[in-house]
Amino acid sequence: MTAVAVPQTRQTPNILSIAGTDPTGGAGIQADLKSFAAGGGFGMAVVTALVAQNTRGVREVHVPDTAFLRAQLDAVSDDVRIDAVKIGMLASVDVITTVAAWLSEVRDRDATQGAVAHPAFPVVLDPVMIAASGDPLLEPDTIEALRALVPLADLVTPNLFELAELAGEPLAADWSAALAQGARIAETYRVRVLVKGGHLAGDSAPDALVDPAGTVTEFPGERIHTPHTHGTGCSLSSGVAARISREPGEWAAAIRETKAWLRESLQAAAQLSVGEGSGPLHHLVGLWERGGLSTQPTAAAIRTEWWDRIAQVREETEALGFIRGLADGTLEREHFLEYIAQDSVYLHAYARVLARVSEIAPTPEEQAFWARASHGAIMGELELHRARLGDDTPIHVATQAPSAATSGYVNHLLAASTKDYAEAAAAVLPCFWIYADLGQRLFAGEIHERAQSPDHPYAEWIATYDDAGFAADNETAIGYVTATASAATPATRERMWRAFEAGSIWEREFFGQTPAR
Repeated sequence: MTAVAVPQTRQTPNILSIAGTDPTGGAGIQADLKSFAAGGGFGMAVVTALVAQNTRGVREVHVPDTAFLRAQLDAVSDDVRIDAVKIGMLASVDVITTVAAWLSEVRDRDATQGAVAHPAFPVVLDPVMIAASGDPLLEPDTIEALRALVPLADLVTPNLFELAELAGEPLAADWSAALAQGARIAETYRVRVLVKGGHLAGDSAPDALVDPAGTVTEFPGERIHTPHTHGTGCSLSSGVAARISREPGEWAAAIRETKAWLRESLQAAAQLSVGEGSGPLHHLVGLWERGGLSTQPTAAAIRTEWWDRIAQVREETEALGFIRGLADGTLEREHFLEYIAQDSVYLHAYARVLARVSEIAPTPEEQAFWARASHGAIMGELELHRARLGDDTPIHVATQAPSAATSGYVNHLLAASTKDYAEAAAAVLPCFWIYADLGQRLFAGEIHERAQSPDHPYAEWIATYDDAGFAADNETAIGYVTATASAATPATRERMWRAFEAGSIWEREFFGQTPAR
């Protein structure tokens, strides 16, 4: 079998969440992992706190000892390349200092004693200090420790209450005051600040990126009126972490793309039914609605499925009088030559279609293969047919009119060749696959044992089926088409199947146009 090259994809980023839990799945590391997946990253999580909460509120928090926290962090960083980190809930001074120490040690370290070397991965810090209601979530000494962690981050994403706390100022009364606080924090801590206007009054909900140099990039937005906002802050920061891991340094683009995703997820939140309180946003609505839920079939699975689905067509083709007469040698020569003449007419058009498939093929290897097949149809098969239809026969290619079956088959292929590569290649595949299968079975004597006799009247024709080159080309054609179908969308895959099925039926009709006796 000819191997088909598998396209190389770029490395998927690994993103680590260091945060608390939410057993209802809307916030914390559960929301982070969904956000990472929605942003094209592979999510990992280190648990800082076990939180008993639901959509109505928090009931209890359990903080594991910091030795176990450090063990989790080391287990990840000693083994897995980290491309970005999102930090969420850090519930105590000891937890914060443990995470800070690990960050300082692991970034830019060399690989030693089997540990993985980590480039200077970006860190997004969601400083969970004050709830959206304005109630403090941390003790004063813990808040002070969290301030010391801020310079280790590349981006902080405070809500308005946390923004004021970091700035050491009263709550911002309007957007201008919030931007001014963000600028002071960015300059003081030498960190980027995502100023969020979601808690301001009115229908406007702007955000802005403020960098240490004072540059402000604003992201306008209209408020989405929904009660289902649980975990929005967690999801925003983790969404940015996912996107910055894919395009390092492009902070404005990462925020802009995350906001678009977050808006879509908030607008679809009502589709979920999670809890009786403030429900979560719908993190994966885009994947579910646009990506589909069906597993992408492999090329091998498509090969088996398509071949099985045309089993009846193949059985009916093998049962045709022409095939049976060709196998047992009772096919009248006149009818054999009629088939050769129609096949010659068909090959003229088939070669043009193969040339078109070559023209629109996506890779140089596929272009070369289909072009060679087109050349072979003209210079190989067609010339052999002309030799068989010599001047001493009453049938000539130049004057032969196409039969209804020939015209129908040709029109099917020509129509498919005006579509995309996927459909065109699928349409021509039966002429490789069914023809090769029939020929192999004829040559092996599986249809009738007389086909293997040296005195068979069509022994020379049947011998042509024992062609290793055509067998290899058949496998290559199957490989290219099924690989294309595997990578295609469900809609395109269905079009390919329909083109392949129709081509298989036309193969049957083409063989059935000539009577056996």
